[in-house]
Amino acid sequence: MRIRFYIDPETNQPHIFKHNVTEDEVMDVLTSPGEDRAGKEGARVAIGQTHGGRYLRVIYVPDPQPDSVFVITAYELKGKPLKAYKSRRR
Repeated sequence: MRIRFYIDPETNQPHIFKHNVTEDEVMDVLTSPGEDRAGKEGARVAIGQTHGGRYLRVIYVPDPQPDSVFVITAYELKGKPLKAYKSRRR
């Protein structure tokens, strides 16, 4: 899978870095999501666990090229949203 990341114009780095998320963690979730559903305006929302054990929500849009996505942002799932996700998985 080819993954492109939104680059923050202020830092010139992937926006996910602002949320302390790495490219590898995003790849973990996108290759094996626990949940992948439609989001807003054509975006998709993937939720899953990284190899390191963290739970992330990844917001992305499919690229026109096959097997390619553009990641807008990703952040760690905590608190009530994490509890709700775990309940849905049971």
